[in-house]
Amino acid sequence: MTERVALVTGGGRGIGREICLALARDERKVAVADLREPEAAETVALITAAGGTAIAVAMDVTSSDSVQQGILQVVDELGPIEVLVNCAGWDELKPFLSTDEDFWDRIIEINYKGVLRTVHACLPSMIEQGFGRIVNIGSDAGRVGSSLEAVYSGCKGGVIAFTKTIAREVARKGITANTVCPGPTQTPLIDEIVSASSSGDKVIGAMANAVPMKRLGQPSEVASAVAYFASEPAGFITGQTLSVSGGLTMA
Repeated sequence: MTERVALVTGGGRGIGREICLALARDERKVAVADLREPEAAETVALITAAGGTAIAVAMDVTSSDSVQQGILQVVDELGPIEVLVNCAGWDELKPFLSTDEDFWDRIIEINYKGVLRTVHACLPSMIEQGFGRIVNIGSDAGRVGSSLEAVYSGCKGGVIAFTKTIAREVARKGITANTVCPGPTQTPLIDEIVSASSSGDKVIGAMANAVPMKRLGQPSEVASAVAYFASEPAGFITGQTLSVSGGLTMA
């Protein structure tokens, strides 16, 4: 593997942390971007302890200024970004009729517009370099829907469609764009969602039961798929949507 520069949003914990570790094992220099600066620093410490190169970047994907400032830091400290992984995300379990526009806006700003902001900021440099790997973290909720996650599901469906469109637009520029869709995965966010909802345990239990393998996924299992899409050998794969869900989605 070439020691290319990778930016991972939401890299401080959960799936994002495992993605950072997987990319570092592939000899990428990793920028760990997260609102949670102490957790981003922990991810960096894990990478550097294993002999890799990484920096922590304070980034709020709901702010274009924050995204731009973070990218400037990455370019200054590590070099031009060649691999972009959008993993930052957030949700709460609520019936759609129990939500309001403030809730919609927060979900959309983080889960959809956050992806637009980072891709819009990183893509020009990738085009100039003639190389890029964009991997956006979707969700099986965006493929088949998910009870109590109407707005989140809509955002993740939008991420899938957006990624396919970007893949078409830059197909001749040496850049690929793909989506990895986790099914129910054991992460800190899942724990928070369960804690915040009176029916959280029931919903998560139902999700795990719906998986043919009858278990939740592990963050490292999602990270392995991301690392492949971000690799040099995956250069002829673009516009694809891959579920890592124990067979929950088979289409």
